Amino acid sequence: MSDTVVEIDHLVKRYKELIALDNFSLRIEKGEAFGLLGPNGSGKTTTINCLLSLLAYDNGEIKIFGERMTPNRLDIKKRIGVVSQNVAVFNELNVYENTDYFCGLYIKEKEKRKQYVEEALEFAGLLEFKKFYPKKLSGGLLRRLNIACGIAHKPELIIFDEPTVAVDPQSRNNILEGIAKLNESGATIIYTSHYMEEVEQLCSNILIMDRGKRIAEGTSDELKAMIKNTESVIVHIRNLEHELLDEFMKLPHVYDVKYMNDTLTIKCSGGKHNIVHVAEYLEKKQMNYDRIYSELPSLNDVFLEITGKELRDKE
Repeated sequence: MSDTVVEIDHLVKRYKELIALDNFSLRIEKGEAFGLLGPNGSGKTTTINCLLSLLAYDNGEIKIFGERMTPNRLDIKKRIGVVSQNVAVFNELNVYENTDYFCGLYIKEKEKRKQYVEEALEFAGLLEFKKFYPKKLSGGLLRRLNIACGIAHKPELIIFDEPTVAVDPQSRNNILEGIAKLNESGATIIYTSHYMEEVEQLCSNILIMDRGKRIAEGTSDELKAMIKNTESVIVHIRNLEHELLDEFMKLPHVYDVKYMNDTLTIKCSGGKHNIVHVAEYLEKKQMNYDRIYSELPSLNDVFLEITGKELRDKE
């Protein structure tokens, strides 16, 4: 049997003149934590909705667990869990009842469902809150309830769409640890977020899409190697004459130099000893400085360089 859990091949989705997905393809292997990134309007939400057969598309093919996905494939859907960005629970039901309801959509056997619900609540840290109604829960607890409802039926593929939006740092950390545990236990994860550090922490493979197309894919380190800026050397130095900036541009591997608020930023492309070259030059010119250090590019740097810095409308 194939270890490929999700196959999207040359997917096309149009909204009149707008092409939301333009021959978009991806593959997700069993056990992966797969990060799907893109600016607002890039097609992430459209991709997920097509994947779940909530949205018809114009061309292409989607397979999940090796089978073609269609709206009536309930046998496939019961193996998928979805944790949406917007909390989707019933205000009239308490924590236990909400989790039981969503689990019951797929698990009909009463005793088995009871066991699964208890395990989901324990996993989400909600056992002591199981009689609470949603309006009595904090934002972080609501997010955890949302997760419990999405995973109670023990899905093999779980889609997390911005699961940590507007929660406090403690709840955010709890949620991330929980997702990591699900992945470690064998679940395949699709994760979307605007928090790049979360994606870098959780995901073994990351795809960046924009304007309905796949732009880049790889591990965090592989993506960082694709951009021009491989290292920035930062020097805190006072009263540096701007005429000297051109001299720093002559150093090996330097392609950009900026000086603002007593901070000199030297961007390098390639090279392994850039900070040494800068320090040696400062010493040679007898320039006194307060501090020098280097910064490697973050996933956020990769994202901005690949997709651009202009503001986007929401999807």
